[in-house]
Amino acid sequence: MLRFVIYRTISALPVLVVVSLVCFLIMWIVPGDVAAEIAGADATPQQVAAIRSNLGLDRPLVARALDWYWNLLHGDLGQSYLLNRSVTDAVLERLPVTLSLAGLALTLAIVLGILLGAAAAVNHNRTLDQGAMALALVGLSLPDFWLGLMLIVLFGVHLGWLPTGGFVPLSEDPVGWVRSMTLPALTLAFTQMGVIARMTRSSMLDALGQDYIRTAKAKGLGFGQIVFVHALRNALIPIVTVIGVMTGVLIGGAVVIETVYSLPGVGRLIVGAIQRRDYPIIQGGLLMTATIFVFVNIVVDVLYGLLDPRVRHGS
Repeated sequence: MLRFVIYRTISALPVLVVVSLVCFLIMWIVPGDVAAEIAGADATPQQVAAIRSNLGLDRPLVARALDWYWNLLHGDLGQSYLLNRSVTDAVLERLPVTLSLAGLALTLAIVLGILLGAAAAVNHNRTLDQGAMALALVGLSLPDFWLGLMLIVLFGVHLGWLPTGGFVPLSEDPVGWVRSMTLPALTLAFTQMGVIARMTRSSMLDALGQDYIRTAKAKGLGFGQIVFVHALRNALIPIVTVIGVMTGVLIGGAVVIETVYSLPGVGRLIVGAIQRRDYPIIQGGLLMTATIFVFVNIVVDVLYGLLDPRVRHGS
């Protein structure tokens, strides 16, 4: 297993190199000029050119790319043009907000999705099955931003139960943190819950039809033990795969949700950087997001061997 983890980590490095190169090239291809943004609307061409020279933007693209990779090797993501601070510090400062949002949303989506899918599979072709799949379909169909706005109107404006936006750090006020994260996490989790519910139902139906389930029933095992210990555990492999992919989707979806709920996360930071052409922030934020996604995929591959003894890595 250790050899497999090392192999997967090494094989992920070329992926990160390609991602970093794509991020670098796209930022310099898109229209816009950060020097003009810094100089302001009334600046002269000479002033804009002077700012470009100070930032090193007048250097050849290859030279800037070599500097970018040289700094990466030393753990330096560069300096923000507009924030006047290290990109690493700016991203790491906001990363806990994004990770807590994505983590809470993922937890809700997993718990609700698996329970909904398992209940639908056990009650196959019954009213509960049809109702659960209808709810999952609704979740798959609703856009995140529209659902977020509707939840704000309902629970924040009309009922006044939860705040309509903003963020309270967990270290300062745990109750306030829960209140500020409830609506964003529910918004982000609801659409993904439908994916997990449908996958769980499909995998559970396949598992419940296997010979070992009939053997367990013949041995007189309880309903809960048959469903959750035998059927669900063997149905988790495709579910874990979906959850691994979903982690990247949730981190990407946090960009929209953070904007809707005014959360100071990495997604909102990247959106602001795109609007103002702060290239180092965009590159650093995207690279960190890609690194997290690669790490999650490695964890998913390791979980295969833990969930199913038949799956062996590097034996």
